[in-house]
Amino acid sequence: MTFRRLILPLAVAIALPAALSAAPAMDGKSQKGTILTDSHGMSLYTFVKDKEARSACNGDCAVKWPPLAAKAGDRPEGHFGIIARDDGSLQWTYKGKPLYTWFKDKTSGDVTGDGVKGVWHLARP
Repeated sequence: MTFRRLILPLAVAIALPAALSAAPAMDGKSQKGTILTDSHGMSLYTFVKDKEARSACNGDCAVKWPPLAAKAGDRPEGHFGIIARDDGSLQWTYKGKPLYTWFKDKTSGDVTGDGVKGVWHLARP
């Protein structure tokens, strides 16, 4: 086996996790147009009651609307930022708005959280 054949797969294996963790969300297609989705293709949402870079969804709210979690080593990129939540965990934001999933969305492409109580909306790029 040549050196090149050995190194290329190794380089790809090292670079791939870094590339995947670089963007916390991506553009996805839904019945309601282009939206932001997590790495599993699940729809992301914003909450009207959130203040710039501060989540108002805690406790039972965060059980129903799980925050898009960031890890300690993650870094903000472009319009994506990271905030500290009330419980000390980290959450991704888009243009300053905290991002969430919805516990009733079961498969990629579900958008059942859009419009809930008039305060939850699909996150859009």
